Amino acid sequence: MISLSDFNHDHSPHSIAVSVKNLSLTYTTSIEKKPTLKSRLKSLGRGKKHTRVVHALNDVSFDVNYGSVLGVIGSNGAGKSTLMRVISGIVPPTKGRVEVYGSVSTLLALGVGFNPSMSGRDNVYLGGLAAGMSSQEIDKNFEAIAAFSELGEAIDAPMRTYSSGMFARLAFSVAAVVEPDILIIDEALSTGDAKFKEKSLNRIKELRSADRALILVSHGLATVENICNEVIWLNRGEFMMRGEPAEVIAAYRKFVNAKKNAVTDEDV
Repeated sequence: MISLSDFNHDHSPHSIAVSVKNLSLTYTTSIEKKPTLKSRLKSLGRGKKHTRVVHALNDVSFDVNYGSVLGVIGSNGAGKSTLMRVISGIVPPTKGRVEVYGSVSTLLALGVGFNPSMSGRDNVYLGGLAAGMSSQEIDKNFEAIAAFSELGEAIDAPMRTYSSGMFARLAFSVAAVVEPDILIIDEALSTGDAKFKEKSLNRIKELRSADRALILVSHGLATVENICNEVIWLNRGEFMMRGEPAEVIAAYRKFVNAKKNAVTDEDV
């Protein structure tokens, strides 16, 4: 069950922004195996379908307080993105409940509402409206968005002509002007050049305040340690650990037998 509470919150550093209680998500996926020549002759070419039950999250509980930046780490398939989608209200949980106290903005899929055939300028409006901004707010913030993206005259070119880095820069620039109570960022910094990545990190640091809660999902352990003041670690849908960034990251590295190196410390 997902509950959104819009009552007046004091947003003090100790007040709860997000409460996750006994959260589980199970889904069934269908796998169709390609038939061999022999089996195709036997079944007239029809492949057999096999179903598999996936426990994406299993009895996960934690709170996120206002004034905190929570990092979420774990290997691929750990359930990190699934958890963010449940918190955001995109996917309903199988069991448990999520209570959100305030407005939520997500960077789960940068530029998901963009139209490649339209110009970057037009897509700023599409993306802004999708993020909950009014057209007046976008008008007011357009120059700041364009300047942050550093696209120059390319802002008026069709987005199908953009590189992946240009696309990511514009998408993050639109999202960066939204200042919600709760901001969820899932791998938003994994694309773009090093200079823009640093600029994006600095923008996230600016958003850290006592009246806002941030949740950052990333494979970049150095980024998580640099920005977050708390980290939780998930493994195959199970809640493994929560604590100080350095402590949790050290335990995670030991678990995956990965030494601190350039590969694990950068966003991949």
